[in-house]
Amino acid sequence: MSSDWTTRAETADDAAATRRINLAAFDTAEEADLVEALRRDPAWIPQLSVLSIGEDGNPAGYALLTRCHIDQTPALCLGPCAVLPERQGVGAGSAAIRAALSNATELGEHYVVVLGHPGYYPRFGFRRASGFEIRLSIEVPDEALMALSLDGSPMPSGTVRYAAPFGIN
Repeated sequence: MSSDWTTRAETADDAAATRRINLAAFDTAEEADLVEALRRDPAWIPQLSVLSIGEDGNPAGYALLTRCHIDQTPALCLGPCAVLPERQGVGAGSAAIRAALSNATELGEHYVVVLGHPGYYPRFGFRRASGFEIRLSIEVPDEALMALSLDGSPMPSGTVRYAAPFGIN
């Protein structure tokens, strides 16, 4: 399997491939349905829905950044991120995440939060959000909520407010 990836923003023609990746990567359709709901939400930023494409020309990995807020400060949340099971462990997910973060930087975004695996996301620069006094309105393991400043700006503190489709108030 190839470990050479190109990345690009998802287009309207990629919706089925994106859904297929999310359905294959997760045990339920929840993440695939979330992406579809986010596409219809004001939180959607088209350039931040990113696919990694293998040498065969087929999408294999996906990463999404959507608008959220840390109290009143605009930020982005990372997720879902997904990779076809047969392409996991060879950089497809990392390529999509790095491209999404790069696109966000180019758009002038400053902050990203992620609720995810604490052993995976630090490789992209994420650190425990509680160290910045960032929290959620729901209980999650402290190490699972992480934050990143894209440009070195001091992180704001406060409660993360996700887009409505996430169902987290």
